Order: sequence, then C-alpha cells, then structure tokens
Amino acid sequence: MTPTVVTGTPTAAQQRVAHPLADRLAAYTHSLKFEDLPKAVVHEVKRRVIDSIGCALGSWTAEPCVIARKVASELSAQHGATLWGTDHRAPLDWAAFANGLLVRYLDYNDTYLSKEPAHPSDNIPAAIAVAEAYRVNGRELITAIALAYEVQCRFCDAVSLRARGWDHVTYGAFSTAVAASRLMKLDVAGTRHAIGIAGVTSAALRQSRVGELSHWKGAAFANSARHGVYAAMLAREGMTGPAPIFEGEKGFEKLVSGAAMEVAGPFALQSSDQKLPPRAPEDGFMILKTLIKFWPAEYHAQSAVEAAMRLRPKLDGAENIETVIIESHDAAVDIIGSESEKWRPTHRETADHSLPYMVGVALVDGELTQRQFTHERLSDEKLLSFLQRVEVRRNAELTALYPDAVANKVTIKLKGGRSISERIDYPKGHAKNALSDGEVEAKFHAQADEVLGAQRSDAVLKWAWQLEETANPADLLTLLKIQG
Repeated sequence: MTPTVVTGTPTAAQQRVAHPLADRLAAYTHSLKFEDLPKAVVHEVKRRVIDSIGCALGSWTAEPCVIARKVASELSAQHGATLWGTDHRAPLDWAAFANGLLVRYLDYNDTYLSKEPAHPSDNIPAAIAVAEAYRVNGRELITAIALAYEVQCRFCDAVSLRARGWDHVTYGAFSTAVAASRLMKLDVAGTRHAIGIAGVTSAALRQSRVGELSHWKGAAFANSARHGVYAAMLAREGMTGPAPIFEGEKGFEKLVSGAAMEVAGPFALQSSDQKLPPRAPEDGFMILKTLIKFWPAEYHAQSAVEAAMRLRPKLDGAENIETVIIESHDAAVDIIGSESEKWRPTHRETADHSLPYMVGVALVDGELTQRQFTHERLSDEKLLSFLQRVEVRRNAELTALYPDAVANKVTIKLKGGRSISERIDYPKGHAKNALSDGEVEAKFHAQADEVLGAQRSDAVLKWAWQLEETANPADLLTLLKIQG
C-alpha cells in the first residue's frame, strides 16, 4: 500500500501534534537563563520571596500547618529539605508540602487573575526546598521561580478549569515540576518526562473551595507541588512519563481542560520552522502582572474591604447601618459571595472566602487582621446578626472590567435614609497600584517579628534582597529556625 503523503503548510492542529506542549515547555525550561530576566523581574521575585516567607511565619501555629509539620517530621531524609522553622530534614516532596501549606494557609500570598485565578507564589516553597537539597545558587533559584510563574499564569490565561469542576491548583503540578526540573538540572527529555508524570496525577477537585471550606483549601496547592517535585525526582532517576500529556487520546485537554491549551508567550507555536521565540517574552514576564495582597483575604474581596475601610470614618457606629450592598463582578459573586455558608462562616477557611463576612467585620471592627478570623470572632452572634444586613449583587459594568480591574462598589444605607458609597477598581497591592518595597517589608515584619524577633526578621530581609548573590539558599533555613 502506498503511504499517504501530506503536502503544503501544516495546519495549526497538525503543528500542535508534531510539537506537543510538554516538549515546548521542556525546551524553554532548559534554555531560559538568569541573564534573560530583566532587573524588574529579578526584583519582583525577591519581593515575592519576602512576602511568602512572611505569610508562612504568620501561619506557624495554624492547626493544619501544625498537622502537616507533625506528619512530615515523622519522616527523615539525609538529602531532603528543611521544614521551615525547624532543623528537621524531611523527604523533599514532604518538605514542599509542609512549607507550601505555611505560605498558603492565611490566604495572604499573591494572586493572578485570568480565566482561572491562581496564587503563583505557592511555587516558591517547593523551589526553595529543591534548591536547598541540590545546593543550587540564588540566581538559579530566581530563574526557576520566574519560570514557575510563567507556566502557571499562562496556563491560567489559556483555559478555565473551575467550570468543569477542577481546581486551579491542578496547574500547579506542572509549574512546580518545571521549576524542580530546572533546579535539578534535568535535560529536555527528563523535563518532558517530569511534566508527563506530574500531569497524569495532577487533577484536583474544585470541591475543596465549595460551601463550608476545610483545612484542605490551604493544602491543595501544596499537594500539587508535592506531586510536581516527586515527578521531577523520579524523572531525574530515569522514570519516563506518559506522552503527549496534553494532546493525547486520554490526555489533559480532553479530560480536564476540555479545550486545546493554546498557551501564549514563550510556549506558543511559532512559524513552521518551530524555532523557540525569544527567551524574554515579547509581552513581558508574567510575574510582573501578578498582585500582592494588602489584606489577609481572598483577592476578589480586596477592593470591597478597602472601600469599607474608607466608608467607616463617615459612619456614626455600625449600629446605624440599615443595609450594606456590595456590587461586584461575576467571579467574586461566584467564588466568595453566593453560598449561604458565606453569611455564617464557622471556620477561618470559609470566612476569608466570604465577601459579606470580610466587608461586614471590617465595618464593625475597623480592621481586617488575623484577629478577625479567630473562633471567638466568628462565633459572635451580634456580628453574625449584622451580616444578615449585607447583600451581594452582580454588576455587569464591573464584570466587564474583570480581570484587568478587580472592582467592587460598597453602598451603605443608613437609618434615616442617607446613603454613602465607595467604588474601588484597583485595590492597594494591584499591579496598577503596587505596594512599595517599604510596604512589602512592613507586611513581612507584621507577621515575622512575633515568631523570629525584629533582629532575625531583618536578617531574613537582607538575605532575600541579596538572593542573586547567595551561593547556598540553605542559609535561609538557619535564619528561620523558631525557638521553642
């Protein structure tokens, strides 16, 4: 039989099959150099490392973090990584899990908003663990972190997962596998296998963020990171992974994303010669488009809380409020403002994902800190009664602005008929309203000083600001040792 000969320019679909996404990810992972990163990207990575460590120290005593640390402490590994705050070296993937949960638990680390939301600094604890275990210098660590942001955020741009019942942390297995592969110095083939192994085990159910939330909300990405690191460890020793993991007959696109992963930037298909695009993406590195949180709250609530804080001085006490109306965009209403549990949260995990709670308690208390998420505050019947006066409404105009703007409008109707309103499109910490370095440091000190003391907190900041000069990121772990 004479074989069929295909002539002419290949179609986009044929090009995708001939050049699978995992291959392109692996090639870029291998080719990116520290010198390709603009100074602004290097600086932003250091800001995110500072922010992440501060969030981790702030959640040191949180129940799920203590549980994860206890379990990980029962396992030892000579060539593992240190559990933050201790001198115990656990297996690498378990250290990535326990340290990742520390960073994520308070819902205070950074955010990226697109078709799928994400918290890309979730990748940082896994990257630091691998860098420690393999004695990788600061420049390589910075490069790996920037790479993880690049992968996760561009995946979030490509396809939404939550409408199909999958959680956004699903993308994290790929981003951490890529970062770990880079730090372990895997070749292109090894990196592709790590991506395949991570992908076939990655799908996480969205149930972790529905209704009354549990400890697992903060642990979900840490678990994905554990899978990503584990996949790279196996690939480093020669384990092969399924391919093509995205375009395959039973692959990620058909079963999880439901659509082709047309990823832009450095992973996009180029011309028929398939040369990789410039290592510095033409549209800029993704970390520059991510957002640092000013309030310890789910990001869609940031502008609503800020609006409430601006309105509060105009009130003569919360008891004079008749109704609070929060107008928001669809993503905020769907994620944090539509379920009945959000008006009567019983745990921190639900409260920091409750638009009515965060706005209501900010109006009553005049602050939103860790104090607003204690069991005593959440069980205050007077506060819970006040929340029943809070309404959440969809606003088509605000929805049209999303995700460029993360807008909320808060209107307070007072007894006697007077109304006051405040609308904020770009809350403090947004890429278009960024925190200064001093504000990032202040946020860090507010969480770190209580457990480290001011002097060692300053030493951690000095280490982070000089990260590209360090020969051994393990120096950080000594500074993070918590006494007692």
